[in-house]
This record gives sequence, structure tokens and C-alpha cells, in this order.
Amino acid sequence: MGEAGWAWALGQVRHDDGPWLAEVVGDDPPQPADDRDSLYGGIAGLAPVLAELRLHRELSSAETALAAGIVERLGRQSPPVGADPSLYDGLAGVVTALRLLAPGRERVAMGRLAELRTPAGWAPAPRIEAESHGPVTDIVSGSAGVVLTAAWAGGDGADDVMTTGGEALMRVAEPAEGGLDWRMWPGYRSSNPNFSHGTAGVAAALAVAGHALDRADFVAAALRGAEHLVAIASFDDGGFVLEHTIPRSQREVEPVTYNWCHGPAGTSQVFAALARAGVERVGDFEVAELRRRCLRSVLTSGLPQRLRPGFWDNDGRCCGTAGVADILLDAAQDSTDESYRELLLRGAATMADALVDRAIRDDAGARWRFVEYRQDPPLLPPGTAWMQGAAGIAAFLLRLARVLDDGPTAAVVDRPDQWWTVPERLCVTHLALP
Repeated sequence: MGEAGWAWALGQVRHDDGPWLAEVVGDDPPQPADDRDSLYGGIAGLAPVLAELRLHRELSSAETALAAGIVERLGRQSPPVGADPSLYDGLAGVVTALRLLAPGRERVAMGRLAELRTPAGWAPAPRIEAESHGPVTDIVSGSAGVVLTAAWAGGDGADDVMTTGGEALMRVAEPAEGGLDWRMWPGYRSSNPNFSHGTAGVAAALAVAGHALDRADFVAAALRGAEHLVAIASFDDGGFVLEHTIPRSQREVEPVTYNWCHGPAGTSQVFAALARAGVERVGDFEVAELRRRCLRSVLTSGLPQRLRPGFWDNDGRCCGTAGVADILLDAAQDSTDESYRELLLRGAATMADALVDRAIRDDAGARWRFVEYRQDPPLLPPGTAWMQGAAGIAAFLLRLARVLDDGPTAAVVDRPDQWWTVPERLCVTHLALP
């Protein structure tokens, strides 16, 4: 099924000044998106899929040509693209793709990130600048994602990027119940405390950078962020969950979601980052217990069943089934407790079963259609890309098949937003080092 999903996504690639991928299929003729080069919805997001495929088999001639086209396009684009430094829409995503496909070619883009630094971090991307009131902080669009990319990629300038980004994040921390909070930018209308746009992601970045730079102040701020999360979390039924948005009135969503972006699946990663930085406890809890509690909440939530409209309508990486399942695999490969590892692997397999059941199959391959219950009709067109489409789902299915075949020491295609959650010896970028 992973191969079928990839075949369909590969069939959507077009070529005009290099490869591009319509983020969703439906336009006639298809058009490249504004973020055609991005990790989120563009060709940079095909790099981790190609890296995963390399662990299974030799690439076909079409796949080899695509990889070369991505490297050529992103290598050529990275200096002028610099208005957006971010991981999922900009230069840090270019760094990610180039390091996975052609190690060493990412250095120009990393250098551009270093050049674009200001004392406040990085200027917001043009699409955000009009509404933001200061530097963007988060994993997807802001300094936290850039910091994690520098920590992951290393090389000349990485320490400077981490230092600038970490200090910028420290300056905009807001005192909050029990510790510190970070909004997506200063003055943002709400707090989204989970991983993609809030405190969990920022604290993870500070912990990882603090460990890399030996900056105790970064680690202390990360701990204060985690202390805030503990202060506002629900610990019901042995779990750990945070609300999606605070206050709730700012957004019409389920009060609690369980995904990578706004749920305990993603938030579990901050506790792995704290452990890497040498933090053993957050308040009354060991960090390992808090990570387990997050994943317990995921496994007992009812997903991937669509229990009610709005509960579980997405099967992608950002907001749905594939992203949750990949985090379960990370935790399984990181665990030395065999019974716990098996529990996590069964959870990942349950997610995979749902993906198989929900796939739309034909001669072109497999794709998935998500649901938006607030629109009529609710069924969305199939997505193609890494975070919201077939490419990202296919990569998870391929990885799960490999872990089931090869065991918990199977190599991991590591990325800036998760590499610290698995043993470093398993990371493909680590294995590639001389």
C-alpha cells in the first residue's frame, strides 16, 4: 500500500522550471502552488519519501531523475527564496530536503539562514508579516523550526543560528500558570500549547539547542515551558492532554485533538527533548512518564475511528493518522522495554490498518480523501504531498513494513522535527557520516 500511495503521488509530479506537485488534485489543468518548493506541500516534502524508498530498494530511473530535479531546483532556489526562513514553508525545509537527498548541498541554504538573522530572530514570511506583531516562534513557520533544523543539520553557522533563534525565543516568553508560555507570535489571539504552534514545540527547540550549545539558560526556559504544560494539562485516566486552543472560543474545533500538531502525539516529543538535555523531572513527574502518558492518551482516545464529525477526519501527517502512527514508531524504536514497544507497535499497526481500509485504489495507485464536516459536501479532494497527502502517508506505511520486517533497530529517516526522539545511531543522516 505504501508503494501504491507513492505511485499515485509520483504520477502527480509535473515539470516546469524543475519538478512541482499540485498540493491537491482537482484543478484542471493542475497548477503549481505558491509554496511549490516547500516541505509542507511542495517538492521538498518528497525528499523524505525518496530517502525512505532508498532503504527498501534501488530507485527507479524516474525516481532518480526526480531526486536530481529536486536537488537542482532547491539548490538553485535556496539563496533568493530567503524571505521565508521557516521549516515547513521556506529555507529550513530546503535544508532538510537537500541534506536527505544530497548531503553537503544544504550548506548554501544554511548559510542563507545565518545571513538572514536579526537580533529578533528572523523576519516573518510575507504571508504572515501583515498580521503578526513580532517574530514568529513556532515549529511550522517560526524560529523553533529553524533552531531545530540547525541542530539537526549542523555544520558551519549552525551554532550561530541556534543561538540567535534560542535567544529570540527567550525574549518573547510570557509568564503563565506554572511556568512560561509561547504564542505563535507576541500578541497572537490565542495560545496553542501543543507542538506545532506553541509551547511544546518551542520548549523542545530550546531543550535541543540548549543541549547542543551547552546553554543552561535555554534548558531552564524549556523546563519552565514544560512546567506550564503540566500545570494546565489533564491527567485523567493516566494520560496527558492539553486543549487545542486557549481560549476555546477562538476556534471551532474539538476542545482536545490527539495529533502531531495539536495533540499529545506531537507534545510527547518535548519530553524526549528534555530527556536529551538531561532534565529528569518536570514537577512531580519523570519526563519519561510524561512521554508515556501522552502516548497513552493517544492509544486510548478512540482514534483512528471517526467517532463523531470533527473527531478524526484526517489521515495525514500534520493532523491525522499517519503523523500519530509515525510518532508511535519513533517511541517504539526508542524504548528498551519490550512489552511497551510491542504496545506501541500494535498501535501503529492499528493506524496502518485504518489507512489501508480508507485508501482509494485504482490503476494509478492509492490516495486518501479527508473530511471537513463543516462544509457541504464534506469529502475533500485527495492530497498529494508530505503533510496532508499521499506522499507522507506512503512514507509511514513503507517505514512500518520495514520495522515489522527488520525489528526495532531498523534505520530511521530522521528529520528536524523528530530526530531526537529516536536513538541517534539509527538515524540515516548519522549513518551517512564518515
